[in-house]
Amino acid sequence: MSAHPYSPASLELPGYVPPRLSHLEILGTYLGASLFVFAAIWLLSGRCGRLSKVDRLLMCWWAFTGLTHLVMEGPYVFTPGLYSKSNTNYFDEVWKEQSKGDSRYAARNSATVSVEWITVLLEGPASLLAVYAIASRKSYSHILQFAVCLGHLYGDIVYFATAYMDGFNFWASPYYFWAYFIGANSSWVVIPPLIATRSWKKICAAINQAEKVKTK
Repeated sequence: MSAHPYSPASLELPGYVPPRLSHLEILGTYLGASLFVFAAIWLLSGRCGRLSKVDRLLMCWWAFTGLTHLVMEGPYVFTPGLYSKSNTNYFDEVWKEQSKGDSRYAARNSATVSVEWITVLLEGPASLLAVYAIASRKSYSHILQFAVCLGHLYGDIVYFATAYMDGFNFWASPYYFWAYFIGANSSWVVIPPLIATRSWKKICAAINQAEKVKTK
């Protein structure tokens, strides 16, 4: 059994190779890239006509979400042996670090990997489609956003419920519990219900307006 920093200590990771980047280097790169995406989409959305500030912020959110799912989570899904790689890339380092907050990633837990497959293959592309739909004022924009938000909430429930049922002891320390297990996932717990509520109201308003037109 190779020594590793994850919990529980009994977790077997044959051939485990320690990360070569510090957590500050990993987090700094991620935060910098995220800020760049938000700034770029915010500026580009200003050229899309008369979009409200809320719609422009939603474009930023969906771009950030879609790229996170595809660019960050995609390598995890398609690289099952990343923990034993000696010639690692940045994305391998991210998941070695993230696993300190939830070792189920390192263990390739079936529930966690399944959620990630859905996230990468469906929610990632759909999130980027939402950016286009908002910018182009497509009729399906709110239906799409509502559906993707439900997908995120489903993933949240499966992720946290299975962690509880499997023992709730997958973080290396309280710091990683709050910073990674809770903090890193909190955006996808708090923001999707807000977007889903807004889209639901918009959908209902459109249906009511259509019904009024028919009765005239």
